Amino acid sequence: MTQFRPATLDELTIDDRPSMMGVAIYQRLETFVRRSAHRFLIPSEGRQVSWDRALFLNLTYWNAEAGADLLCDDHIPADVVAHVGWHELASGELARRAAVPRTAPSAPALFFAESIASAFDLYLVGRLLPHFPDSDFIATQVPLMAECAGDAGLSETAFQALLEEVARAPERAFEDLRALLFDAAGALVACHTATAAQAALGGLCDRRFAPLLHHYQLSNWILYARAYAARTPGPDPIVSGLDQTLREAPVSLDWLDQHWLEPALARPAGG
Repeated sequence: MTQFRPATLDELTIDDRPSMMGVAIYQRLETFVRRSAHRFLIPSEGRQVSWDRALFLNLTYWNAEAGADLLCDDHIPADVVAHVGWHELASGELARRAAVPRTAPSAPALFFAESIASAFDLYLVGRLLPHFPDSDFIATQVPLMAECAGDAGLSETAFQALLEEVARAPERAFEDLRALLFDAAGALVACHTATAAQAALGGLCDRRFAPLLHHYQLSNWILYARAYAARTPGPDPIVSGLDQTLREAPVSLDWLDQHWLEPALARPAGG
């Protein structure tokens, strides 16, 4: 049976890194993850686990081992590095703002962090598509998005037009998708029947990126939150305030960069 051991980012090979290095905020996220205490889990003794096994373990036991991401081997995709960085930043910032330490994040806190990390993927699509259309990230993510959009009824022509919009304004695409994912998760977690969930999804169908919703595995978000999130009455005021700040910011990704990422890099390593 394959055993796993912890590893730092410095012990891993980052796949597709050259394509990402022209994206300044990615560079800062990678630096942040290198300096953080984050550990990944990799197979010991040079072994490998299959992609489907790693995906199953990560989706099913999301955050169950101090947020450690389980990898197939000692390689990690660059977009996963960014995803990890956003989760680490969100966790640290929410903990700093809490009046008392939390034993577990609230459902809104989980959704807020995941919506940022997931929406950043679309930002990367917008940044890389014009310059690195043959990158591993574009080659894997765009067909999956196209399939999801097609299943939702979006024509191939309309999907291509949507990609062009994303490439013209990737920062706006990030915020539109982040807000949609956060709203969708919050609405769905409150639903107790499929009929109610269908109605909630119907209320989001006019949002720009609604055809991509099912690309983001929202069922895992909802089920994980129901199983592990702290039970809190009403909305989470810290998360609500931050969400509103991002919606009102001229460029929400710039706000996150200036108020979360830059201060985190200014602190001592591991702090």
